[in-house]
Amino acid sequence: MFLIARKIIFIIMLLMFSLHAEVFEGYTLFTPITLFQTGAITHLMNTNEEIIHTWSHERGPASMPYLLPDSSIIYPYRVEFPTMESGGVGGGVQKLTWDGTIIWDYVFSDETYQHHHDVEPLPSGNILIIVWENKSAEDAYAMGRQIIENALNQMWSTAILELEPESGEIVWEWHLWDHLIQDIDAELPNYGVISEHPELFDINCGVVGTTAGEPGGATGDWIHINAVDYNPDLDQIVISSRRQEEIFIIDHSTTTAASASHTGGNSGKGGDLLYRWGNPQNYDRGTSADKILGIPHSVNWIPSGYPGAGHLILFNNIHDEPFAAVLEIITPIDTFNDYILPEDEPYEPESWEWIYMDGFMAPLQGGAFRLPNGNTLITLAVEAEIFEVDMDGNKLWTYIYSENEADNYAIARSQKYSMDYLDATLLGDMNSDGLLNVLDIVSLVNIILSGETDPLGDVNLDGDINVLDVVILVNIILAS
Repeated sequence: MFLIARKIIFIIMLLMFSLHAEVFEGYTLFTPITLFQTGAITHLMNTNEEIIHTWSHERGPASMPYLLPDSSIIYPYRVEFPTMESGGVGGGVQKLTWDGTIIWDYVFSDETYQHHHDVEPLPSGNILIIVWENKSAEDAYAMGRQIIENALNQMWSTAILELEPESGEIVWEWHLWDHLIQDIDAELPNYGVISEHPELFDINCGVVGTTAGEPGGATGDWIHINAVDYNPDLDQIVISSRRQEEIFIIDHSTTTAASASHTGGNSGKGGDLLYRWGNPQNYDRGTSADKILGIPHSVNWIPSGYPGAGHLILFNNIHDEPFAAVLEIITPIDTFNDYILPEDEPYEPESWEWIYMDGFMAPLQGGAFRLPNGNTLITLAVEAEIFEVDMDGNKLWTYIYSENEADNYAIARSQKYSMDYLDATLLGDMNSDGLLNVLDIVSLVNIILSGETDPLGDVNLDGDINVLDVVILVNIILAS
C-alpha cells in the first residue's frame, strides 16, 4: 500500500510541477452581476474553476466582496433607493457567515452620506467605507467653487468613514472638504497658490456631476473614489479617483479631530494629502503631457512578504488610449515614512516599475492584485474575465464567467486567497503538526486509498476527499 502511495505522489508532483507550479493555487472570490438581476451570488472558486462555495444576496454588489480568515465575508451592496444614483453606487455593507447568516448589516444612504464602490476590512475588525458627502451649491460657492452645472445643484464630495461593526459607531472619519484650496477669491480662508500646496485639493478642479447621469439621472459626483486600501505597516490609506485621474494617500493614525486639520498623526500633517500621483496638472505642477493615469481603479499596496512589497499596484483603464494596463509603482518614501516631493516638481515616480499591457480595453472598473508568488490577478470587469499573469507577462490562467450566454455579466474585481488562508484549521495538515509537507501528502493518499475520511483532508472544501485534494495540497507545498 505504501509503495502505491509513493507512486501516486510522485506522478502527481511531476504533473503539478510541469503544468501548474507557476499558477498560484488558491481560492478566488468574486460576485458577478448583470443589469437584469436584483440579487446576486458570491462565488468562491478553486484554480480548477470548481465553485466550492456560494453566498446568496438579495441586493447586487457595489464592488467586490472580502473573505475573512474566519470564513465570513464582507459584502458591500446596492440599496434599493440610494440618495444619489451614480456609477458604483452602494449604500449597504454586510457581514455574512459561511452558511449565509447575516451577522451585521449597516446602511449609509441618507441626505448626508451615500456609500459607493469599495470598503476595506481593517486588522482591528473595523471597516473603512467610501462615501459621497452631500454639499449644497451654496456650501461649494462659499469654499470658492466657481461652476456647478448639474441639475441637482449639489456637489457631492468624498469622505472615508471607519465603522466599528460591534457598536455600529463611526470611530474615525476623514473629509476631503477639510483639505481644499482655491486661487480665485482672496477673501475666502482657503485661498492660496495651488502649486505651493499639493497637500490640498483644488476645489475648482474637474467637473461636478452630470445632467444625464451615469446612469439614471443627474448626479453631483465630483471626485468619484472607486477603491480604498489600508497599509498596516504605515497606518495609511490609499484611494483612487476616477474623475480626477489620481491616487491619494492619507494618514490613518490621526484622531478624527486631527484628520480635519493640517497637523497631528504619525505624519504630523493631520488629514492633508501625504502623497498623490498620476495627474500633476491637478496641483499646477504639470500639464496634460505629464498625466499618466486615465480613470484608474483598484489601487492597493503589495503586502509584506510578496514580490514588490510596499509598492502600489493599480488598474489604469485608459493607459494608451483606448487600451488599459496594470501598473506597479514605487512611491518615493524615505526612512522616516515621509513622501519625498522635489521642489517645484510633481511627485515621483516619472514612470512605473512594472507594467502589464496586452491590448485589452476596460471602459468600466477592473482590478489588479499581486499574489504571494509574484503573479498578478487581473479582472476585466465588463468581460467578466479573471486571469493570472507572471512577472514576464505570461498569462497562466484564465476564467470567464458566463452563467447564461444571453446575459451580459460583469465582475467589478476579484481576489485570490491562499489555500491556508482560512484559520479555523490548517486544511491538509493531516498529522496536526502545524506544517504542510510531504508527510501530510503521504497521510492523505493513505486515507484515500483506505476509504477512510478526515475533514482536514478536504483541502478544496467540496465535501469529498479525493485525488483533487492531493493535487491542491502538493501545489500548496510546492508554492511555499
